[in-house]
Formats: sequence, structure tokens, C-alpha cells
Amino acid sequence: MLGCDYHCEYCQNWISSQTLRDQEAVAGPEPVTAERIVSIAVEGGIPVLTSTYNEPLITTEWAVEIFSLARRHGIRCGYVSNGNATPEVLEYLHPHINFFKIDLKSFRQKNYQRLGGSLQRVLETIAALHGMGVWLEVVTLVVPGFNDSPDELGGIAGFLASVSPDIPWHVTAFHPDYRMTDPRGLPHARW
Repeated sequence: MLGCDYHCEYCQNWISSQTLRDQEAVAGPEPVTAERIVSIAVEGGIPVLTSTYNEPLITTEWAVEIFSLARRHGIRCGYVSNGNATPEVLEYLHPHINFFKIDLKSFRQKNYQRLGGSLQRVLETIAALHGMGVWLEVVTLVVPGFNDSPDELGGIAGFLASVSPDIPWHVTAFHPDYRMTDPRGLPHARW
């Protein structure tokens, strides 16, 4: 799928996630049916289907259509998401997923406002998924000058441990991309 409800200046998947709002993003739509996606997976012996590289929460009905078919063939299904979910979408999605990876982008609401999101909503999504028993992992891309302070990273670690010390937390390194092409992480466009 294409599109995202956030607009991260450092997006590393912007070719598809920003294609609906940025003319420089070159990923275009290619029509395909849920049946075709699942048939390719079955024919190829693919054990897992994951909705990612865009924001899958904005197209959950489509994912459920695919995942419902895939699970009949023993294929495990999951999301890689920004975590900007409502309780209703999580309940709707829950029977169709095995795992969920959330990009926890910051531990400050002002940073989430810059991206178009809500820190509290993401924290609630993490806690809800854990409470539902969905396998959950969290990733934080450390962006210089945005979310790299020891206080902020410590806050994320403390929050995740308070939900469960068993949640894997992947801390990944920034590389220049999209509108943040300075190697030090400084945007060439305004935040």
C-alpha cells in the first residue's frame, strides 16, 4: 500500500510512504488482489506476510482481507507501524495478526507534533498490544538533535520496561534520507 499519516523529515521509506503527498516520491500504485498476493506467498512457500513501508494502519481493511486468506494457509501475518492506532482498529485487527512492530519515534509530545502524531496514542497502542498477547517489538531510530538525548532514550527504556521487560527494543542508527540529508541529521528543510 501507499501513504502514511505522519510526515517525518527523516523518513527512510518515503518513496512509498510519502507518494500521495510528495511528487518526488516515485512509487506508484500497481493494482493487485488479495487472492493474488496470497497465491504468490503460497506458491513461493512464504511463511510470513507483513504490511510495512507505508503506514498499514491507514489501510487495515485491506490488510485484514489479505491476512484472512493467508492465515488459512498457515501464513503468519503482522504489521510494521508507527503505532498511531485506535482501540477499535486494534480489536478489529487482533484476530488476523501474529506480531506487531512499532516505531517509537520519540518520547516527547512536541516531537510527535512535528511528525503529525500523538505520543500518548502510541504508548497506549504499545500497552494494548502487549495486553492482547500479540508478539510486540519496538524500534527507535535515533535521529541526531531530535530524539538522541540520554533523558529521552532513558524515558523510552523505562516506559517499555514498565509495560514488560520482555519487549524487544531495537535502537537503530540514523542515516541521511528524504529531507534530512545532512550527515549530522540536520534537516535541509524546516521542521
